[in-house]
Amino acid sequence: MKKPTNTRKGACKEQAQKASVIKLGLDVHADSVSVVRQIDGAVPQPAQKFTWGAFWKWAAKQLQQAEKVYSCYEAGPFGYGAHRTLTTLGIENIVVRPQNWDELGQGVKTDKRDALALAQRLDRYVNGNTKALAVVYVPTPEQELARSQTRLREQMRKHRQQAEAQGRSMMLYYGIRVKGRWWLRERFIELSTQVPEAVLKMVEYFRDLALEMNKKVEELTAQIEAAAAAKERPKGYGKLTAEVVAREVVDWNRFTNRRQVASLTGLCPRVHGSGNKRSEGPVSKHGNPRIRKALVELAWRVSIYQPNYKPVKRWQSVLDSGKSAARKKAAVAIARQLAVDLWRINTNRAKAEDLGLALIS
Repeated sequence: MKKPTNTRKGACKEQAQKASVIKLGLDVHADSVSVVRQIDGAVPQPAQKFTWGAFWKWAAKQLQQAEKVYSCYEAGPFGYGAHRTLTTLGIENIVVRPQNWDELGQGVKTDKRDALALAQRLDRYVNGNTKALAVVYVPTPEQELARSQTRLREQMRKHRQQAEAQGRSMMLYYGIRVKGRWWLRERFIELSTQVPEAVLKMVEYFRDLALEMNKKVEELTAQIEAAAAAKERPKGYGKLTAEVVAREVVDWNRFTNRRQVASLTGLCPRVHGSGNKRSEGPVSKHGNPRIRKALVELAWRVSIYQPNYKPVKRWQSVLDSGKSAARKKAAVAIARQLAVDLWRINTNRAKAEDLGLALIS
């Protein structure tokens, strides 16, 4: 007679073998993902490579083998779809800022090494060292779509500039130098009397591209500005700039202090210190380039429309000096302070009037 199995004993044995924490370092690609797994405090296991379909099945099984499963991967062209899928499965995932994981400068970079470095950093992060990884803020799908719209406008504008430059280059090749937006109707009619017909026919290809891209830019600009129409803004703070900054920041409430805000802009100076020596260099450009560009442009407008703004008062003598390099430094300083003050306004830490910023009536 077959001896009955002790189901209770088997269940206790399975529970005893269940790990506390599993950490997964993911190096993601379009058609595959390399994974390094670390169970509790053990040595990380060798990297495994999966197709995405196989990976999702394998990842779901990890939840049965541990009380908690963590994972991380680098932000990049794949967006946040993998993050949302991992979160839906029950895995606590974080998206981190890309970096060179070859810290020893060995000149070796492979998917396995990157996945291992991510797993090791994740282990330290989970154990309380929050500086082990630079975590990227993940927007909601709606926020991500809004941000993609402003970035699409920027891409269309660059395509327009490229077509414009190519047409200008072709005319210059034949000894005809033009400046500005030569593809606009009035200007192109004027050029038709100066450019040989054979050359003009070739240039028209670039003009058609520039006109089409310009149409797309205008359409997107109107849509973006419509979203900012009902929002209160300081003078000089245009609708387009307001939306670009707001959509790139995503959520002002994610910052807890002014240093975090300034760091996002990349407008903080580089610092080199050793012993008793300390020197500051140009801005680090370490943050979001779109926010940085929008803030510097805004700083120039604020210097005209907001004479009572405290940073403008402070740097007014430099702005009036006529010295190009000094004026640029002043604009950067104003832009950096603007970022902090916009954070204060949008998180109700201060009112625009109290900071010397007059609102559009």
